[in-house]
Amino acid sequence: MSIQDPKKVLRAHKEIGGKIETRGRVKLRKKEDFSTFYTPGVGLVSRHLAANPKDARQYSIKKNSVAVISDGSAVLGLGNIGPYGALPVMEGKALIFRELAGIDAWPIVLDTQDPDEIVSTILHIAPSFGGINLEDIKAPECFYVERKLIEALDIPVMHDDQHGTAIVVLAGLMNAAKVVRKPLKTLRVVISGAGAAGVAVAKLLLAADISDIVLLDRKGVIEKGRKDLNESKRELAAITNPRSVTGTVQDALTGADVFIGVSGPGLLTSDDIRLMNESAIVFALSNPVPEIMPEEAKKGGAAVIATGRSDFPNQVNNALVFPGVFRGALDKGVREITEASKLRAAKALAALVEKPSARMIIPDILDTRVVPAVARAIR
Repeated sequence: MSIQDPKKVLRAHKEIGGKIETRGRVKLRKKEDFSTFYTPGVGLVSRHLAANPKDARQYSIKKNSVAVISDGSAVLGLGNIGPYGALPVMEGKALIFRELAGIDAWPIVLDTQDPDEIVSTILHIAPSFGGINLEDIKAPECFYVERKLIEALDIPVMHDDQHGTAIVVLAGLMNAAKVVRKPLKTLRVVISGAGAAGVAVAKLLLAADISDIVLLDRKGVIEKGRKDLNESKRELAAITNPRSVTGTVQDALTGADVFIGVSGPGLLTSDDIRLMNESAIVFALSNPVPEIMPEEAKKGGAAVIATGRSDFPNQVNNALVFPGVFRGALDKGVREITEASKLRAAKALAALVEKPSARMIIPDILDTRVVPAVARAIR
């Protein structure tokens, strides 16, 4: 289903040998430059920061730097492909940080998938950075890693697969609700996928006062009566599924207004969409192959359709979120990305589409208004 020639993509990466590089912000043209920016001048700064570590933001790269970190356990839709498989993706994220938000981002992949080792490693390297962007770490380990880092660090930490996705989904849903003329808070929402993205989407929708949410994993609807749920899913069962739905995705879709897929390809057919209420909203976000292709969803009566792909209208992409979130956090010295900031970011992103339509519920990734609007929401 790729829209690009695989050989061309591989060749492009091989020819450049990596997508990012480091460059000095000052030039070393004369000896005075060396003595100012290296020895002996740098010793003055070292002594100052040793005595005043909180000043590192003013005197070092910490002011404008983010670490983009993965253990390679859940890379894109490719699964657990390890640190080398994750490295090109982390490079790509770093490139997006630089190009869209002017942030110096450093791709770091870890040769461990032990949650405590991940936490320990990040804590040890954190002094160099102004923020930590976690990426492609599988659930439920990702929840533990993020929580421990937030508790321990005085810089913002965000697992982008969770919260970047949740923010852009909520923004798109706000505008999709306007298109189909249904109040946001009354929507019946079905989420397929209870991993990192699904959990975060559910929690942010709840924070936005959408109360009727049903989640599914590979075994069916997540509900209180199931005995095979892990800690994360037990928590979800306690705060979602108010109508006590049980069974399959088809059972959940019956009478639903919204389907949000963060699971896998080819899950639904047009007949499944027909089970939903009129003017259904379908966000089929599995990449590269969505849970249902747009034409098939349209055949089933879906009024608004979004995917994670750039070759269809309404691309729901977390790259609309993370550059602005960290731009705002770094500029304002924010310690934690709160739920309130996430809600404001979603509203700011949605507001950039002045007249939502079935083919336009989310701004384009290259819209230069996006990063400043999201950054203003972080406080």
